Formats: sequence, structure tokens, C-alpha cells
Amino acid sequence: MTQPLWTRADVLQACGGHAHGDDWQASGVSIDSRTLVPGDLFVAIRGENSDGHDYVVKALKAGAAAAIVSDVTDAMREAGSLVIVPDALEALNRLGHAARHRTQAKVIAVTGSVGKTSTKEALLMLLTEQGATHASAASYNNLWGVPLSLARMPADTNFGIFEVGMNHAGEITPLTKLVEPDVAMVTTVEPVHMAFFDSVEEIADAKGEIFVGLGAGGAAIINRGNPHFARLREHAQAAGAAHIISFGEHPDADARLEKLALKESCSCVAANICGVPVTYKIGVPGRHVVMNSLGILACLHALKADLTMAALAFARLRAPKGRGERHEVRALGRSFTVIDESYNANPASMRAALAALGQSEPRGEARRIAILGDMLELGEGAAAMHRDLYAPIRDAGVDVVFAAGPMMRELVKALPAGLSFFHAETSDGLLDAMADEIRDGDIVMVKGSLGSRMGPVVEALLSYADDDSESIRRNRGEG
Repeated sequence: MTQPLWTRADVLQACGGHAHGDDWQASGVSIDSRTLVPGDLFVAIRGENSDGHDYVVKALKAGAAAAIVSDVTDAMREAGSLVIVPDALEALNRLGHAARHRTQAKVIAVTGSVGKTSTKEALLMLLTEQGATHASAASYNNLWGVPLSLARMPADTNFGIFEVGMNHAGEITPLTKLVEPDVAMVTTVEPVHMAFFDSVEEIADAKGEIFVGLGAGGAAIINRGNPHFARLREHAQAAGAAHIISFGEHPDADARLEKLALKESCSCVAANICGVPVTYKIGVPGRHVVMNSLGILACLHALKADLTMAALAFARLRAPKGRGERHEVRALGRSFTVIDESYNANPASMRAALAALGQSEPRGEARRIAILGDMLELGEGAAAMHRDLYAPIRDAGVDVVFAAGPMMRELVKALPAGLSFFHAETSDGLLDAMADEIRDGDIVMVKGSLGSRMGPVVEALLSYADDDSESIRRNRGEG
């Protein structure tokens, strides 16, 4: 019989408060009534735009085992079992703390300006083969996502992997203290969220907060090729990290790249991981993926996991949705490739995605097409950062650029003469021109910040996968 994730007695011990209603046990934890699964414990969090208390009755009627609440109504009492506490978010934090301390799991925390989620997903895939592994869902990396992810971790977990994010200084410290990682990794530091920072050095300091949570004997994993390596190392040393492991191409890196073959759909790597030679194939293309793979193997080395087994598993790696996922689309007697990078964007990830597009080889007369949306939260330097994308576009051999947003107009001004382009103020404005332009064999990469709404552009491209000659017209609202 499967053990419950939480019992009423466990929750009361962890969170305090008092119970109303029948005894219960929960198989999961949820803060969203829309995605709640019967048997979940529902926690009524107050957010900026909504209050979970408004959905308690709905959650209980949908099969929630119980709800943690701070404000109680008669309707809630009639709907089901409750745990009544002074503050539901604080109760969720206490639940996460209890989950962390009831397990013997080895825990990894990952942060960085670029690559947090893809690194977490790769670690999940590799470690699942070596023991019961739990990881943050999606990009649950903020003040409610981290404790929620912890609260969902079963007691018998062997490995826990938690993504930790921020856009202001001081955000990571309480989260890493909650996670208490055995290993903490910073993928890289880049000019992201510059609207909230005065310098990239301040971003490095904020990312360096992740080492504060390291327990005794903990390891810090740091990108040796990043300009802020020394600054991050100082943070790790100040936090008392027992081991500092660097990774990258730098000759002094502990997890060091030795040989690399970049291909259209994969990469072949020879590396030395803290004195252990490792050769492996990665099932996702891109130099940035290779760099993060070195940090991932450094994490596994710090945990004393099986490097050989992990190296073999890298060949099965696939890009997460919106972060390099590839689709082959057939429509109107033509076929083309869509590379979905639509989840988010900043200058570093945009350069990496364009470089990966440059590794793709269009067939015959086919072309490389970049469909780009504004990069947001870049502060005063935003215009220049958009203009500067002309160089990676040129280097990648991009033939056509579709650009959406006011900042992308700056890029269009900087594009070299002779390069075909189309600009619209919003992503919706690209759809007609895009549908008319794409040819057989083209390779199309879509990327932009979440707020620039490039996801619907990907959905439109994939919706063309219908050999009906009228499909594109219908999707464009014609006829």
C-alpha cells in the first residue's frame, strides 16, 4: 500500500494550528484549484492577483483531502476538513521545512541567469535512474514555488532537485535556507532583470546567496568561464562551502571540457570531471547545453553518484517545452522545422538559441528563420542589448528575421543590409507574413520573453500541421 504524503497529524505537527472536520491523509499538495488532483492538500495562498481562500470550497468539492486556511467561513466548514492557521503561506513554508527534515535525500539547488529549468530537468532524468528522485515542477522557483516543491517531496526520496530564482536581491537567501542543499549550482550570471539591479555584479551577489543554505560538507558548483566566477567563489567561501567545484572550458576548471563536436541535433563530448575521464553524447544541441552538462556532472560527482550511468543517460536528454523543443511540421505539401524557445529570453539565452539555430543545416534552398520577441526587464540598456543581437544573427547565418515589439525595432535598425526582415508591434502582427514566408525545408526558431507572447506564435506554426490546403487560411482567420 502506498504511503500517504501527509497525514492530518503530520501537518498539524509541522504547521501548528488546529483541525476542523474528519481525519484525512493527502497524496499531494496544491495551491491551485484548477490543477488540483483528488487527494491533494489544498493550501489557500494569498497572491498579488488572487486569494486562495476564494477557491477553498471549490477545491474541497473537487476532492481535496483538506485545506489549510487562515480565514474560515461557514461554507468552508461545511465543505470539508480544514487546518486553520494564522498564515497559510507560513504554514506552507513549515510544511516544506518538515519535508526537508524527514528525508535522508541528497538535495541539489540550482540557480543562474540562464539554464535553471533545463539543468534541473536534466538532473531529474539522470538521477531518476540512480534512485527515487523528486524535483520542482515547471519553474516553481519563487517564494511559494520552492516551499510547495519541498512539501511535495516524499519521505523516501533519494535525490531532491530544486530550482531557485529571483529578480531582486535578498530573494534567494530565505529559499536556500529552506532547501538546505547538499550541493548548490550557479549555471551562469548574465545581465538579466537589469530593471531591478544597478550592475551585473549585483546580480552575481544575488545569485551567490544560494550558497548560504549549504549544510556541513556542502559543495558549491560554479561556472569557471563566467566573468563573475571569482565573486561567486568568494560568496561560497564566505558561506562555508566545504567544496568548491568549477566547470567549463577554462583549463583550470575541475569539471573540464576537453573535446567537443557540435551537431545539428546533438553534441558529442569528452570531459574530465574532477579527475575522471567521461565521454558522452547529449541528445540536445547547443554549446550552452554542453557547458551546463559539465556542471551537472560536477553535481553528480559531489553527490558520489554514478558518472558512467549518467553519461550514458545524456543521450536520451530532450529539451523541455519552450526551451529548445523541436517539431517537424508538414503543411500544404511542405515541411519545416520549428524550434520552440518561446518560454523566456534574455541576451545570453538569445545568443545561445541563435547559435544553436546556426548549427542546423537547412536542406537545399531552405533557410534559417528567426522569429524574435522583445527581451523584457533589461533596464536602461535594453535598446543596445537588442541592437547587439545583430552579430549573433549574422554569425548564425540567419536568412530571415521576424521581429515583434518596440525593442525589437531597435534590432531591425541594426540588421545588416540584404537580410530579409519583417517587424510588427505585437506577436499577433507577425502571423500573416510568417505564414506566407515559410518554405519547404526551412528551420524556424521562435524566442522572446514570456511577456512578448511568442508562445502563441509557436502554436500557430504547429497548427499548420494539416495537409489541407485551406488550413493556413483558416488559422489566419481568412475565408
